[in-house]
Amino acid sequence: MEPFDFSRHTSLTRDKLGIWRSANVTDLSYPEDGNAGCFALEADSFWFTHRNDCISALVRRFPPNGAILDIGGGNGFVSKRLLDDGHTAVVLEPGPVGARNAKTRRGLPHVICATLEDIGPSRGIFAAAGMFDVLEHIADDHALLTRTHNLLPSGGLVYITVPALTCLWSGSDTTAGHYRRYTLKSLTALLSLKFDILYCSYMFQALLPPVLLLRALPYRLMGKKRGGLLPAAREHGAKGSTRLIRFFLRRELRRIAGGGAMRWGTSLLAAARAR
Repeated sequence: MEPFDFSRHTSLTRDKLGIWRSANVTDLSYPEDGNAGCFALEADSFWFTHRNDCISALVRRFPPNGAILDIGGGNGFVSKRLLDDGHTAVVLEPGPVGARNAKTRRGLPHVICATLEDIGPSRGIFAAAGMFDVLEHIADDHALLTRTHNLLPSGGLVYITVPALTCLWSGSDTTAGHYRRYTLKSLTALLSLKFDILYCSYMFQALLPPVLLLRALPYRLMGKKRGGLLPAAREHGAKGSTRLIRFFLRRELRRIAGGGAMRWGTSLLAAARAR
């Protein structure tokens, strides 16, 4: 597959690794070691695996007519799955560690180390955009969705996941650099300003009780600096038994893949079409 020549549409330049880069340096609402920490968890994490399965099912139900721009694509974990599913995916990741991991460790062909603002006017290159746990890191989420809308052609698709329910806010959200958690109502209202909603559902229903008990309540009762009662590796299932949770998540995936929706959960999944 021949790489995109982004220099025709943007001010990006390509480095020795084949990563397209912007000269701008952007402050991020994301920990400096965030992508490195995620890379160590992603492959063995039931959370990242289930999210990928749900995203894959969503894109299969609402397929794009061209390339998908994975905005804030991190280490390329989602894009790798989209490529394996037969789609064309381009990682747009402003963090240099994540961009390098996506290119050199995951072997993804199309990686841009820049922000959406950095790539400038690029309408027509992409048929769809994905933002997978990205919007919550942006102070002005409406502005990011507007820039994404302006990037896409009429009828272009956007796929989104975000953390759900303000009552689940904990020290983990603060540490991760989140500005907010969403509800079904708040996410659909935000998307409806520029897009027609095709699908929106909660997911990770089985995690609602443990996240409430082991993250949100300790945060409120034991001090706001507490991230939770379990280390990240345990929460993601890299260690210990998660057999029961995986059983319920398989049932959830079948429902989502069939077009059904979950009434609650710790995350939201959505697809929308640009007007």
